[in-house]
Amino acid sequence: MGTHPSGPSKVFGTETPLSAVIDEDASVALGESVSKQYGGKLPFLFKVLSIEKALSIQAHPDKQLAQKLHSERPDVYKDANHKPEMSIALTDFIALSGFRPLEQISEFLTTYPEFNALVPNSSSAFKQAALAGSDAEKRMALKGLFAELMNAHKDDVQVQLDALVQRVSGEKEAALVQRLSKEYPGDVGCFCVFMLNVLELKPGQAFYMGPNDPHAYIYGDCVECMATSDNVVRAGLTPKLRDVPVLIDMLTYDYGSPEHKLLQPQVEGKHKIYDPPIDEFTVKCTTVEKGEQAALDPIDGPQILLVAEGHGILAAGEDTLPLSPGFVYFVCPGIHCTITSQETSLVTFTAQCQ
Repeated sequence: MGTHPSGPSKVFGTETPLSAVIDEDASVALGESVSKQYGGKLPFLFKVLSIEKALSIQAHPDKQLAQKLHSERPDVYKDANHKPEMSIALTDFIALSGFRPLEQISEFLTTYPEFNALVPNSSSAFKQAALAGSDAEKRMALKGLFAELMNAHKDDVQVQLDALVQRVSGEKEAALVQRLSKEYPGDVGCFCVFMLNVLELKPGQAFYMGPNDPHAYIYGDCVECMATSDNVVRAGLTPKLRDVPVLIDMLTYDYGSPEHKLLQPQVEGKHKIYDPPIDEFTVKCTTVEKGEQAALDPIDGPQILLVAEGHGILAAGEDTLPLSPGFVYFVCPGIHCTITSQETSLVTFTAQCQ
């Protein structure tokens, strides 16, 4: 849902892209401030994902790197924008995000000799830095470990992955490796389970992925919002192009517990506000019980409203519009809307920028 050329939204019942509507008068469609800040373009892209097979180990470049990659390889990196993103779980949801606490990675190097066998040149230095190094030394050692893992020879990866899958069972990490190895046999990305945090989200929980932050979606349904870009640097769990050198160099090598990846919403009446630390978007989840109403106050920027579940009515000025699962509305600045639920509770997600 948005205007990116890789998958542009169209006005319902027509072939008119949303971008054409915005281009007619961006100051009306986006608001003067948003139009000026983002060059007359919608600054966010809104998605619903249903993941049965894991999506790639990946990261998204910051603006400076995005511009460089797009300039050098426009056939691969299609635009020059960054792509910070946020995901809100609709079901139980599993993802990898950010590097684990270093002591956990050190422990896994001991617990899982197959993992250690793929990083023989960096594991000892990493363990030493994790135990007593400065922050800079820890990041450097983490980069060295990750680089050696991601550059391991595919034959060695296959041998060690087969040995690991046959040897272990029961542990959460081992079970996840087994799942991934069935989806991507012989893929080095399976070993990223031992380096990246495993997030297990319940419906309504969210996490934020900033630029140069490694992550992967493993299983479940989510609502996802991001800056308008399609730039993805991949390195594992994928049949698509892998750009391992770029991924290794671009990461910040921040590390820490999975809890620090979560984004806590602010509750305002019937609304939960998910507000990541960027300007391009905020997402509002609205839950309206049967027969009740909720107001969507006007803002100075554009909004895209998605119905996740339930049925009801959207009142905007003199217009009355139906709400059912999968219905999507673009709301211009300054428009006051009221949502009324019918039959059952109604849940909407609204991406917005102001």
